[in-house]
Amino acid sequence: MDEIKLLEKQLKSSKCPEELKERGFKLLSRLDKMHGSGNYSAEYDSVEKYIGIITSIPYGKYTDDNLDAKNVKKVLDSHHFGLDEVKNRIVEYISVMKLNEMKGGNLKQKKTDLSQNMATLTGNSSRAPVLCFVGVQGIGKTTFAKSLSQALNRNFVRVSMNAMGSVSQIKGAPKSSIGSEPGQIVKALIRSDCMNPLILLDEIDKVSGSEDKRFDFLAATMEVLDPEQNGSFMDQYLDYPLDLSQVFFICTANTLGTLSAALLDRLEIIRFSSYSDEEKQHIARDYLVPKIRAATGLSENELSFSDDVWALMIRPLGFDAGIRQLERNLINVARRVARQIVEGEVKSVEINPSNFRTYIPEDIGIYS
Repeated sequence: MDEIKLLEKQLKSSKCPEELKERGFKLLSRLDKMHGSGNYSAEYDSVEKYIGIITSIPYGKYTDDNLDAKNVKKVLDSHHFGLDEVKNRIVEYISVMKLNEMKGGNLKQKKTDLSQNMATLTGNSSRAPVLCFVGVQGIGKTTFAKSLSQALNRNFVRVSMNAMGSVSQIKGAPKSSIGSEPGQIVKALIRSDCMNPLILLDEIDKVSGSEDKRFDFLAATMEVLDPEQNGSFMDQYLDYPLDLSQVFFICTANTLGTLSAALLDRLEIIRFSSYSDEEKQHIARDYLVPKIRAATGLSENELSFSDDVWALMIRPLGFDAGIRQLERNLINVARRVARQIVEGEVKSVEINPSNFRTYIPEDIGIYS
């Protein structure tokens, strides 16, 4: 059968471990014997899906880390104002990873056959610390993780933990069960196209389900994050150990109250404090406005802000600890200015205390 030959070719050309290849060939041999039976079509779909998954996992593929602490600090400073304590903690972790590399630590165990030496636990918290960013919404936890992945030259993948509650969502469902599929960790590796990405487990405190199910789910998550276990993580769909020891995991949470003590013991907690009004002004002027100008096609001459308008824009229209509402306010201003320019009403606008209500009416935003 041509379709079986195509799957055989796909297996032969892949870099997945030999044991997984042999398992795939056995499935194809069994499928070939079933040709002409009434169950062939359903069995083919199952085998095709399994082989497609195991050959999509980027075994042996790694990106080269940039562990230059000065470069990491420079990239983080260019994307985020303030947060000095957070940045210092991150640079300290990167410095430890760099020092291990300089002294001969093997940061990339480029093994193509994971069945060998898998019994030896390879996780090491000094190589890939599991960080947990904790702070209120809108404070910049997710964007900070993205900036860190850029600084480290690691591929970035976000996994939303919001409303997850089933162990199978993390560890997968056996391929013999109905609706079987790999878990979110395997899917994240496939999306990242490498074995050492930065994976963000976002909003880990918002998993759903009853208390018993939630603790089961968090226990499965702990297996992923624990550097003493994740060197041989077992996804139930693959039914084969997967080395996650080179993945840089970061979690985010608004609060730690819903997390188990065992999970917290595996995490390095880094707290993001609320922004002051002065910090928001710097962020708006130096980071948000240039980004919004570029997104709306406005030049610096077409849209500008007077220095004395920021206090009016930040506080009376609603105060939140983060900057999301402030960014929404600025976007509303930019859109209205863009419309006026397109319709020929004005050529340029400076937002100041006398006209800012024209662009942000009182019924827009969150009231204090």
